[in-house]
Amino acid sequence: MAVTLDAQLLEILACPAPDHAPLRTGTPDDPSADALTCTSCGRVYPVRDGIPVLLLDEATTPESDEPRSDGA
Repeated sequence: MAVTLDAQLLEILACPAPDHAPLRTGTPDDPSADALTCTSCGRVYPVRDGIPVLLLDEATTPESDEPRSDGA
């Protein structure tokens, strides 16, 4: 199922990492995934019940498919 977020909301959402880059819908492997991907660092944030979970601890990194557990 594809992420359906308001276009205006998607314009103002940004990665919470220090670079604060814009997000795009989906993942690199699945553009229709329920996720948002940072255009700079590549972190993937889940979208649960239509709500983006923009927490670094919940993100998966490009090197890993597992959520981060180191708090970084």
